[in-house]
Amino acid sequence: MAAERKVKNGKRKEELRIILYTGKGGVGKTTVAAATALASAGRGSKTLVISTDAAHSLADSFDMELGHQPTRIDKNLWGQEINVLTEMEQSWEIIQGYIEDVFAWGGIEEIMVEELMAFPGLDELFSLLQIKKHHDKGDYDVIVVDCAPTGETLRMLTFPDITRWWLERLFPLQRKATAVARPIMKALTGLPLPDRRIYDSVEDFFLRLEEVHKLFSDPEVTSVRLVLNPEKMVIKEAQRTYTYLSLFGYPVDAVIANRILPEGIEDHFFEEWKHIQERYREQVNESFSPLPVLSAPLFDREIVGRKMLAELGKCLFGEEDPARLMFAGRTMDIEKRGRDYVMSIPLPLAGKGDVDLLQKEDELIIRVGGLKRDIMLPRMLSGMRTKGARFEDGWLRISFSQPAKKKGGD
Repeated sequence: MAAERKVKNGKRKEELRIILYTGKGGVGKTTVAAATALASAGRGSKTLVISTDAAHSLADSFDMELGHQPTRIDKNLWGQEINVLTEMEQSWEIIQGYIEDVFAWGGIEEIMVEELMAFPGLDELFSLLQIKKHHDKGDYDVIVVDCAPTGETLRMLTFPDITRWWLERLFPLQRKATAVARPIMKALTGLPLPDRRIYDSVEDFFLRLEEVHKLFSDPEVTSVRLVLNPEKMVIKEAQRTYTYLSLFGYPVDAVIANRILPEGIEDHFFEEWKHIQERYREQVNESFSPLPVLSAPLFDREIVGRKMLAELGKCLFGEEDPARLMFAGRTMDIEKRGRDYVMSIPLPLAGKGDVDLLQKEDELIIRVGGLKRDIMLPRMLSGMRTKGARFEDGWLRISFSQPAKKKGGD
């Protein structure tokens, strides 16, 4: 049963759902996110669709202007495109003030300070916090997130893990060292070093990111959905993204295969494309099994405006609730053990003699009977080698270790 939350009238209702859409740039994730939000609102759920992409295109999908605050789009539907500079002024005032003082000490012109403050990745970080704020306020039943392209999304989702390590290992040491050095550095150079107020603000900021990690890794609340087109490079990137998401504990509940050529096309120009798509659709089903794969056709016109978005939503979800949990359970787990890693994949009905493994650079191929699954390995595993596999409680557990170093010659 889903968790519950209090709402303003004192009644209790099911916990809101957060759905994150990501994929390679250009696959149509913005239109899929917008269509999902419109379909959710059409079923009576108060829905917010929010963009974390610095190059916002969500407003273009609805063919209307959206701002930093939620803007009403339709009945039960609101949209938001976050302005990072506005969010910084509201949420990072103390830290921003200190950084501005450091820039001023270094002789950087005031006109450049605001631009330098918007360093890469900041948009995504403040978007995370904005989503958490909406979750805590409880004004919506469903939040649909149009994430930045895959690379930026992965950096955004892994940042809380990085900050946790920094807070636990380096932050206490830096705080003590700065307290000792502050009066000396100020007397010698005039350089403003952070005081207790600054460190408290930084710690509060990182702790809020840690809360975001817990929220996004809760499978009863959050689902990630991968949007792809049936093309080789796009599928490979989606596979790699799926592995990374599994590594960091973010639940994926569906794959969206977008822009599928319809059956009715008779033009010979598209025949080869149809064969290519059929082949890659089989690969998608194999690679992401047992996740459900939803399909949307290539339309004969732009998907812009509520009418076309409603058509796309109907193709994807029919009469079903687009915010429902489409898959429960882990389809992959990656755990660090010392210097090695163990990848676990559920294979409840397979036996040891049924499975063959083959590793090619950053690709792991698993064959079970007549079925095959390709897994794109994350960077930390692609440099390692499989050293064995075993079955345990219905899971195939594959061990990865660093390759032995070659002894140098004379």
